Amino acid sequence: METKYLFAGAGILLVLIYAFGSGIWVSSSPGWYSSLNRPPWQPPSYIFGIIWPYNFMVLGIASYQVSLSLTKFENILWLVFFGLSVAAALTWAYQFYVPHNLTLAPIALTLCALLTLPVLYLTFKATLLMGLLLIPYQIWVAIAASLAWGYSTRN
Repeated sequence: METKYLFAGAGILLVLIYAFGSGIWVSSSPGWYSSLNRPPWQPPSYIFGIIWPYNFMVLGIASYQVSLSLTKFENILWLVFFGLSVAAALTWAYQFYVPHNLTLAPIALTLCALLTLPVLYLTFKATLLMGLLLIPYQIWVAIAASLAWGYSTRN
């Protein structure tokens, strides 16, 4: 099998781990979450139901497109930064929803937002269209990080 397809498969696997892992932890404590004081800039709940499927779909497609367009070294960099950003996002989901650690959770999500910047850069380098389609994900993780800090300071 060609290396580029292995990179694509690894990226898509990371997206699946991200989607299922965060889904498990986010749904683990709904009563606790609804009792929190929300930041005033939190979007309505239906936005979450729109943006996350979009983000996961675009990340999966980007994984494939990037693997075809970047060099081997750039593909490795993309996967490393994406993998680290997924690990940070899953750390947020676990820390926020399981032990309710409102100190570590926003740090993890801020790290996720920062680690996503090189992913976005390399995606733009690979394909302008996928880079543009990935901008909402970058904006969303930045908003989510600000919300995590908002929850941290209000609860």
